[in-house]
Amino acid sequence: MDNPARSAVNRAMDTDVLIAGGGLNGTALALALAQAGLRVILVDPLAAATRADAGFDGRGYALSISSQRLLAAIGIWERVTAQVQPILNIKVSDGRAGEGPSPLVLEFDHAEIEEGPMGYMLEDRHLRPALMAMVAETGAIRQIAGASVTGHAAGPGAVTVSLSDGSELTAALLVGCDGKRSATAQRAGINRWGWEYGQSSLVCAVEHELPHHGTAQQFFMPPGPLAILPLPGNRSSIVWTETTAEAARISALPDEAFLEELRPRFGSYLGEIALAGARFCYPLSMSVAHDYVRDRVALLGDAAHAVHPVAGQGLNAGLKDVGALTEVLVRARRRGEDIGRIDVLRRYQSWRRFDVVTLALAMDATVRLFSNDSSVLRAGRDLGLGLVNRLAPLRRNLIREAAGLTGEVPRLNRGLPI
Repeated sequence: MDNPARSAVNRAMDTDVLIAGGGLNGTALALALAQAGLRVILVDPLAAATRADAGFDGRGYALSISSQRLLAAIGIWERVTAQVQPILNIKVSDGRAGEGPSPLVLEFDHAEIEEGPMGYMLEDRHLRPALMAMVAETGAIRQIAGASVTGHAAGPGAVTVSLSDGSELTAALLVGCDGKRSATAQRAGINRWGWEYGQSSLVCAVEHELPHHGTAQQFFMPPGPLAILPLPGNRSSIVWTETTAEAARISALPDEAFLEELRPRFGSYLGEIALAGARFCYPLSMSVAHDYVRDRVALLGDAAHAVHPVAGQGLNAGLKDVGALTEVLVRARRRGEDIGRIDVLRRYQSWRRFDVVTLALAMDATVRLFSNDSSVLRAGRDLGLGLVNRLAPLRRNLIREAAGLTGEVPRLNRGLPI
């Protein structure tokens, strides 16, 4: 039961939680908190029309089972089920462009775990509008679009937040969901550690003649990995990593010349390919905030951590943040605690930070091991892939790890109410 004095203070504030940033993590957090009984203000610098469905462009997310369960728990999954593509198999190989993969391939099969598909591909054009629509329908969420947070001051009982439209709002807690260059983190004096990779990812989608059968491919080449991720129908999402200079050159090519560069890397196993939708190019880096919290401030998603996309775990890590922060805040509120106090917020930091740092360093080690053309390392990599492929218990453990099923998983990420 809430402390009466505390409840009176909460009612005097404009909201319990103010979220800076209306992307995927920010909207998922707003829904999770509102459904647990907290009042939320969601401040999105982009106007709603800017985030509207722009049609097929091939950008998609490899959602782990943990992420799927959270989306189901907050009511989003039922809105997008018809658009998802289950990931039934994953093949990991090593090689060079035009030469094909090494014969020693690591294969994961969804039949090795009881939970079903190892994950799901879901396009941005379906997930983002579903989140936005549900936010608009949720009475406990006040959305302020087209404005940004320009300042905040943490006090003993509340944080006062200034917006670009000149208004001020008060909340028990400010959550920064405002990306890798988080202004919330900068104002709070939170720095990041990390490094640039000298790589960029070329992202697009292709149509192909033959069915993919729900199989995701990860082909490691010396400049960087090529991920071929299944989408509904005879389409696949491509995340193709090259050195920054080479990626810039390829990105500038016209579509047919771009395809000519892609074909020797993609191979012919799905028949002839053609571009579908737009192309994008993103520079890659790894960075983690030194702290995830300050008094009355918490960071979440890319504002707290950015990892190499080699295993597609960026959004999955953010949605685990959503589950953990929601659980910490709801439990604190039920005990009558002030949800913005640093001692409460440190429970969230201690829960998530070690897991994320471990993930970031594991992805970094994988990239450094495979993104080179050393003959000694190539031989060792290939033998390692072949060895793991023969060890069923280790293989199943890796599947469960990638699916987000290991460690201290938040209740929402297990599909359970808080």
